[in-house]
Amino acid sequence: MLRFRQKFGRGLRVAYYRDLIRSRILRTPPVTGTIDKICEIHLLTSGQDWLNLIWTLKSFYRVAKKRYALCIHEDGSLTPEQIEILAKHFPDARVITKSTADADVLPSLAPFPRSLEFRKTNHLAPKVFDFPFYLQSDRMLLLDSDVLFFREPTKLLRAIEDPGYGLNTVNRDIASAYTVDPAEVKRRMGINFIERFNTGLGLIHKESLRLDWIEEFLGLPGILEGHFWRIEQTLYALCSSRFGVELLPERYDIRLSEGINNSSCRHYVGAIRHLFYKEGIRWLVRASLLQELR
Repeated sequence: MLRFRQKFGRGLRVAYYRDLIRSRILRTPPVTGTIDKICEIHLLTSGQDWLNLIWTLKSFYRVAKKRYALCIHEDGSLTPEQIEILAKHFPDARVITKSTADADVLPSLAPFPRSLEFRKTNHLAPKVFDFPFYLQSDRMLLLDSDVLFFREPTKLLRAIEDPGYGLNTVNRDIASAYTVDPAEVKRRMGINFIERFNTGLGLIHKESLRLDWIEEFLGLPGILEGHFWRIEQTLYALCSSRFGVELLPERYDIRLSEGINNSSCRHYVGAIRHLFYKEGIRWLVRASLLQELR
């Protein structure tokens, strides 16, 4: 009964697209020529999410008509076979294993003891440290593997492509999800802390992720308390607030309701992950994504 609820608890349509259709993305040809370093895409994936990641990336490359360079980070849970599949589908990408990243990144954090400890103990910390360490562009497209693209994300691409655009810009969360109090940040550091910053989708400038800033922010009272995933988001929001930031337009916002509407993309956070399959993959299949990628 438990196994039945786990498989069908969100309905037959979710199970159908998750368990039967989702793997068909592996029949599509590789995405080649991802060498444009005006911006580099960085994502962190796991043994649970790597197949969704392929949908994320192939839907982006399909609608954006760009071939930004790609760097995939794995959290240590991928099998050698899964890593090989990712390399097959994105042959020009770099795939950074956790063991390689540990050997490279941890020594670089030796002068920053708070950062070093956080990198060792929080499994989302690679988004904070490994992404900029390996970034080979001044600009990074920050992506999670639960984002799907349906139409050209015009505003986001304009920001990436505009050499004069000097702000970080990300999608707007449902509510602010931080581990520090904005008023305390203002009092201690004079930073106007942006509300509702989400790290699932956005443009980040490499120079905004300064290790001395991150080390300073990790000294804020209570920053390491609360949900583990909020710490990484808090650090990105703090760096961006000090550097310069604005949120993407409303149509990029995270929503918990069903319906793609006129959105160019959707970030299917945990509370609506089932819609990634029931709504997102279904829409892409009906829009002939699988056929067009052949």
